[in-house]
Amino acid sequence: MEKEGSAGKNAVAGGAGAIPALDTKDLQILRLLQENARITVREIASQVHLSTTPVHERIKRMEETGVIRQYVTLVDHAKVKKGLMVICYVSLKQHNKQSGAQFIRAIDAMEEVIECYNISGEFDFMLKVAVENMDAYYHFHVHKLSEIEDIGHLQSVFVMGIIKQTHQLVY
Repeated sequence: MEKEGSAGKNAVAGGAGAIPALDTKDLQILRLLQENARITVREIASQVHLSTTPVHERIKRMEETGVIRQYVTLVDHAKVKKGLMVICYVSLKQHNKQSGAQFIRAIDAMEEVIECYNISGEFDFMLKVAVENMDAYYHFHVHKLSEIEDIGHLQSVFVMGIIKQTHQLVY
């Protein structure tokens, strides 16, 4: 039987930014938290067959090392009047640190952009945009996104339906 509270304290690589070693119990805890972030430590302890203290310590360690970044509420976009989802592919005119940093600062300030990825291939960035309707997207496109100086090419794709949407990682 595992000694409670001792597993997973070592990291795969030493120093700052080290990837924490996660054991089976840590992964079970993560799976339960991903299914329901409001689950109690007592419920987790019962399901992973540990007492509450080591479960609490493991969760705290995973929070401190960045394995658990934050706890969020998943919202139905349509029910909060953000039902139009748009995927925007963006290419920059110039590929240098300054242009990239300027683009990222501009995107970070736009509340309509809920996700932004730096990607490979034909485009440099992929944005996930949530707005109320087509008029709202038009306003966003013309008055915000198109105002970013270094955008060379922009392609918008409108989401017609969500087939699969999850934030749960499988281990």
